[in-house]
Amino acid sequence: MARTGDAAPDFSAPLANGDIESFMLSDRLADEAPIVLAFFPGAFTSVCSHELNELQARLDEFEDAGATLYGLSVDSPFALNAFREDLGVEFGLLSDNESEIVQDYDAAMDFDDLGVYNVAKRSVFVIDASGEITYDWVSDDPGVEPDYDEVVAAAEEAGAPAAE
Repeated sequence: MARTGDAAPDFSAPLANGDIESFMLSDRLADEAPIVLAFFPGAFTSVCSHELNELQARLDEFEDAGATLYGLSVDSPFALNAFREDLGVEFGLLSDNESEIVQDYDAAMDFDDLGVYNVAKRSVFVIDASGEITYDWVSDDPGVEPDYDEVVAAAEEAGAPAAE
């Protein structure tokens, strides 16, 4: 279970950023931390679209905090690029097509009635430059969105220099 105070599970994944690139969390920490990972169940769904629009609206706040924002779902990188373009999202989306990352972060859920399994729970993890999870929020209800002010504050705190 990946929670606040734990070392963030390292992973590699395709990054949909208008193109498709390789992404490895540990390679990005030095230059991009704090990193905010916003897991969402699925592209082109109403609540996920609202969440990504809200994150996009706050992108300047994350950047002002020195944080780098990524969305993450089990959708293919091709679907995620189409989703980004459809919404006008400027931050990258990570593809966990094999559901390995959602498993490692203990953030997987099933929609048994729909026959859909191992999608991401709506969750947010903030990871500092040392690779520690400094904030986690995980919802068992896919209709509930995070407290966006709280997430921005967590990113600010993770990026603040340690008191000496």
